[in-house]
Amino acid sequence: MAQARAGRLLAVIGDEDTCTGFLLGGIGEINAKRQSNFFVVKKDTPVSEIEEAFRQFTSRDDVAIVLINQHIGQEIRHVLDAYDQTVPAVLEIPSKEHPYDPTKDSILRRAKGMFSAEDFR
Repeated sequence: MAQARAGRLLAVIGDEDTCTGFLLGGIGEINAKRQSNFFVVKKDTPVSEIEEAFRQFTSRDDVAIVLINQHIGQEIRHVLDAYDQTVPAVLEIPSKEHPYDPTKDSILRRAKGMFSAEDFR
């Protein structure tokens, strides 16, 4: 299993408001290969570009966590469902216009399947 290392990045795939908020919070980075750690999805962004951004972020050694807006994750659900690595971790987050729906979060569904109610007694 891969181990998280100090100094690894947070990557964001999100709408403009989400990416702007995280960038204002200080997460923006560009590595030596001039690759940024965020991808802004607009209404006319092709699904293939979103899929490619996800694949690039999850294959980078300097990324520890990938955050993706849940409504954008719905567009590439087949890619998210197929992703089975622990690092970088992938977390679905809400956006200003789209509230979080736990029933659509495939990672949360997988985590719930790992435990039973008796494990918490």
